[in-house]
Amino acid sequence: MGGFDEIAGGDPPDAEPIDHRHGHRERLKARFRDAGADALPDYELLELLLFRSIPRRDVKALAKELIRRFGSFAEVLGAPVERLTEVPGIGEAVATDLKLVRASGLRMAKGEVRKKTVLSSWSQVLDYCRSAMAFETREQFRILFLDKRNGLIADEVQQTGTVDHTPVYPREIVKRALELSASAIILVHNHPTWAF
Repeated sequence: MGGFDEIAGGDPPDAEPIDHRHGHRERLKARFRDAGADALPDYELLELLLFRSIPRRDVKALAKELIRRFGSFAEVLGAPVERLTEVPGIGEAVATDLKLVRASGLRMAKGEVRKKTVLSSWSQVLDYCRSAMAFETREQFRILFLDKRNGLIADEVQQTGTVDHTPVYPREIVKRALELSASAIILVHNHPTWAF
């Protein structure tokens, strides 16, 4: 069952109305425009996102609660929809918006990695893998396939397991590497963040 975003045009029944006299939203947007995302703490950046999903209510307390519950901006975006909708004030529509932001970031990161030589910036590969896998609820075995210049050909999840186990089949890895004419591979494995 969704939260307040499924009723009354997205407004929570108990949320505080925005006091437009104080211009909080405009000041926050102006700070973002003038100083960039690095000038904002996680909860304020999340607030800016929530403005879009919840247009007529104060979302500062909600943003702070999400950060408190999940730990950081990235962890809020990486949280499963089921966990997000457990937070009072977050329904299916808001959770979907947050997951859309995460998917957009991952697509952008993947594009950036594909444009570059993978091994020329090992930290970029690690950052990409963290953003792609860090908040998965089940173990994954992922393979980065590289060409002879160490450029990324493909990034594929070969196996998905349980919360603490994923099978690996070397024959399938070799078969796929040959199909893609990969000269090298990077094998990546995660340990789930969430335990249910």
